[in-house]
Amino acid sequence: MASNYLHYCIKQKLEDVVEGIIEDRPPMHLNGQCVCQSDPEFVEEKQIRQEDVVIGALESAFQECDEVIGQEMEATNLSGGCTALAALYLQGKLYVANAGDSRALLVRRQSIVPMSTEFTPETERQRIQHLAFIYPKLLADEFTRLEFPRRLKGDDVGQKVLYRDYSMEGWGYKTVVKDDLKYPLIHGHGKQARLLGTLAVSRGLGDHQLKVIETDVEVKPFLSCIPKVFVFDFTAQNVKDDDVLIMATDGLWDVLSNEEVAQTVRGFLQDNTTDPYRFSELAKCLVQKARGKMDGYYWTMDSNSPASYDDISVFAIPFYRKNEY
Repeated sequence: MASNYLHYCIKQKLEDVVEGIIEDRPPMHLNGQCVCQSDPEFVEEKQIRQEDVVIGALESAFQECDEVIGQEMEATNLSGGCTALAALYLQGKLYVANAGDSRALLVRRQSIVPMSTEFTPETERQRIQHLAFIYPKLLADEFTRLEFPRRLKGDDVGQKVLYRDYSMEGWGYKTVVKDDLKYPLIHGHGKQARLLGTLAVSRGLGDHQLKVIETDVEVKPFLSCIPKVFVFDFTAQNVKDDDVLIMATDGLWDVLSNEEVAQTVRGFLQDNTTDPYRFSELAKCLVQKARGKMDGYYWTMDSNSPASYDDISVFAIPFYRKNEY
């Protein structure tokens, strides 16, 4: 549903605010007159730009798509969810909206530009803990919102241990009480980190009916559908033939760093300058690199390090100029 409907939502939301996009300074009101003479000053005072209206349209589109998925799932009594990564090129700017743990990377001849941030229970710890602080009933007395370096046991009661709450970047000490022995809201580290012991991501679409196994605790209130949007202004850049946007699921990034991907991209494009299908072949190359080769019972990469065991989807999108954009 996301792949079939999200792009329609984005188009619709952009059309709804087209007047605010084509103006240097978005008007305070669409399809109407200013309420007072100072309305344009308010927009300038808030430093609202064209790109802010585009970002708002993308955020609204993700939200609408998520609502439609929820309605469909309820009507069909099905469950499921997904992460979403979308790229939009508009008026000389590239917008990348991400809700999940996929990643986008702009690879240029002399530089790399990260165009997304992964959303996992660890990276969004404070937002999730704060939500549990505001609405403690969401935890249904089954979980603790506090984070500890390890899962606490009965003999920890009365001991002073390290902990973190939503207001803390660092760590403090607290005396363990019985309630601290509940299952942590966020547990595990790295790829093993889980939200409510269930999901490895903290933003995405769907999963409206998802509950923690053997409980009535709903996961959706903690799973945000709102993306983070990154913007890259091409109008101030000299676009080259081999500038390319790599969009991929976490299966690629689990085993390859930004620098390793960029090195592969540059080497492949340099060796295949005349191939008209070189960008689709580049995407295949990256998938194959992350997938590795069978070595006995295991899949390994060229460096003999473990290959990816997650799904691997890759897009390679060129940004070169033929005549005009």
